[in-house]
Amino acid sequence: MNNCIWRSVSLPVLLGCFLAANSATADGTRARDLGIPFVGQPGRLNAITDVAGVEVGQVTLIDGDGRLIVGQGPVRTGVTVVHPRGKESTEGVFAGWFTLNASGEMTGTTWLQERGLIEGPIAITNTHSVGVVRDAAVEWMVRKGWTADWHAPVVAETYDGGLNDINGFHVTPAHALEAMGTAGPGPVEEGAVGGGTGMVCNGFKGGIGTASRRFEVGDREYVLGALVQCNYNWDGDDLRLGGRIVEQLLPVGEHCFTDNAIERHNDWYPYCDSRRQATSSRATRDGSIIVIIATDAPLLPHQLARVAKRPSLALGRLGAVSTAGSGDIFVAFSTANPGRIDESDFSDVSVYPNNALTAVFTATVHATEEAIVNAMAAADTMTGAAGFRVREMPEDEVRALFREAAD
Repeated sequence: MNNCIWRSVSLPVLLGCFLAANSATADGTRARDLGIPFVGQPGRLNAITDVAGVEVGQVTLIDGDGRLIVGQGPVRTGVTVVHPRGKESTEGVFAGWFTLNASGEMTGTTWLQERGLIEGPIAITNTHSVGVVRDAAVEWMVRKGWTADWHAPVVAETYDGGLNDINGFHVTPAHALEAMGTAGPGPVEEGAVGGGTGMVCNGFKGGIGTASRRFEVGDREYVLGALVQCNYNWDGDDLRLGGRIVEQLLPVGEHCFTDNAIERHNDWYPYCDSRRQATSSRATRDGSIIVIIATDAPLLPHQLARVAKRPSLALGRLGAVSTAGSGDIFVAFSTANPGRIDESDFSDVSVYPNNALTAVFTATVHATEEAIVNAMAAADTMTGAAGFRVREMPEDEVRALFREAAD
């Protein structure tokens, strides 16, 4: 088997191994490179790390090919971590959250809603690794000296059981702690990396994506960033890009099993070889999407809860309806008011004007939309468990669509 751990901090570092030819490597392509138009002014990096202090760390696990053997592989999974104030900080941030459809998990949200704060790192992984990553986050916080007597960190998930041996429990506490410890500022690797390694998005290969927007209120300028783990709408139903309906113009949802000598581990999709068409139930997972919103605007928890609703509109702009089995869960936090949030004493904090929230809402929708398409643009074709293949979004076809639109 091809053993590989790919750790991505701000730029990827490959440690002692080479990725298999059918594995995903982030190629650096972003949605704007394909000519897809977006609204709004991005920050310097067009990433969540445009919000000062925010750090991202990722560990990508890719191992093996062929027949699925539970506990051995193939492995296509990982962990993505966001530190709101950086990995050395032990200070919480005001936050809010929202669930558009709740077929999913984000730990710590009842306590977040009650107190309006997030403490510790925010992590995303696969569905069956939430517990181990949550425990690692608690360990991280204890080691770092977070002062509370007990911890309820925020850890979210999406399902990668199409490409990954999800029941093999390959994500370990060491992987989660590695992602937390190697996090940094700067460019964020996108596509099939970190928690997004085995994910499918809008009919193509998906994963991690990020984007940002700058906005002004009076004479003050702020930045807002979004990071997504995109795994919803596996079949690409009603997909829209740049405001155009493209479901019938692009080869969405053409996932299949490449080796008809290997038994499929589910019947959601057929074999690629048309000479052996197996029954396909089409009863696929509806998938899920996790969205993390960060801003340096001085928002209070009730305002951040309102912001956390707005990624819903970005999904709608791309054609989604948030299906019955989808886990669409969003969290928003503010890095403002450093050193001024004290739960044991009176605090003086800056407050953002409620009547100017439309600027924040607009930035949230636009950044989330671009982050989702960035996840699709960066991800390469991947073949995983039992030879299941998910194709990348075809760059040349997308470029041609928007070149025609420009003409």
